Amino acid sequence: MATYKGIQGFTIQNLSADPSNPIEGQVWYNSTSNVWKVEELTTAGAWATGNNMNTGRSVLAGAGTQTEALGFGGYTTTQVGSTEEYDGNSWTSSNPLNTVRYGLAGCGTQTAGLAFGGDTPPFTGATEEYDGTSWTTVNSMNTARWLLGGTGIQTAALAVGGYVPVTGATEEYNGTSWTNSNNLNTARYFPVSAGTQTAGLAFGGKDPSPTGATEEYDGNSWTTSPGSLNTARGEFAGAGIQTAALAFGGTPAIGATEEYDGNSWATSPGSLNTARGELAGAGTQASALAFGGNVGSKTQTEEWTGAGAAVTKTITVS
Repeated sequence: MATYKGIQGFTIQNLSADPSNPIEGQVWYNSTSNVWKVEELTTAGAWATGNNMNTGRSVLAGAGTQTEALGFGGYTTTQVGSTEEYDGNSWTSSNPLNTVRYGLAGCGTQTAGLAFGGDTPPFTGATEEYDGTSWTTVNSMNTARWLLGGTGIQTAALAVGGYVPVTGATEEYNGTSWTNSNNLNTARYFPVSAGTQTAGLAFGGKDPSPTGATEEYDGNSWTTSPGSLNTARGEFAGAGIQTAALAFGGTPAIGATEEYDGNSWATSPGSLNTARGELAGAGTQASALAFGGNVGSKTQTEEWTGAGAAVTKTITVS
């Protein structure tokens, strides 16, 4: 008769805490919470509600990963510079931006973030670097604008599109200053950007109507992708890289989530639990974070687990 150890190669463990790196099919007993647990793969991507932000706001910027995210700027009843860090469970307030604004863009990591553009008012090209504690003002963008897209890292960032009025302006940041590059083929504001400075992606936005247009950047110029978003949208968020991106949210009250494979977009069966626009995003196609927005308390946080990702589940019996 086959045993669990014979099939899996290990016995069922009695642990006081969940293992840090469980493998598919592993079963264990958590003696602290008195439950049986199993590690399994998801069959479809889904959003799960997380703990709220401390300061509800919309039209904010985000950076980092699902377990080390950064949210900054935005609009409550006025523009704010509030900065918060997410650790995968809860948000902690940090030092605010030097230039209070909303409709800005951001990129980088929780300990090396970048904020640029926005409306103070007026529109600004102000750029700030975050070191994990505080923000430092550096050289401004060449084109002051708001409602733009941003991606990359603190020393190699990309600013895309925006409103001055509507523009396709593209700029590259090298850790010191901004340099103009070739414009988007479709000028727009509220685009979302993903990827790196040499392999970037811009999708969606308004020109002025919502668009699903998707373009890929090679470090010099933009090429229109054959695949457009299935749901044309603006005022939404995204995450990922050029060949594995995620789009979610939008106005009016869009919850639909789409995944990009480097050629086309596919609508996921998993939608945001709270459909909303003017939110921020962070992370990857497999593990993303959505936070803030223009609905309700504006503090909503949701975590995305992509299809095929490993998740820990509690075993229930009756």
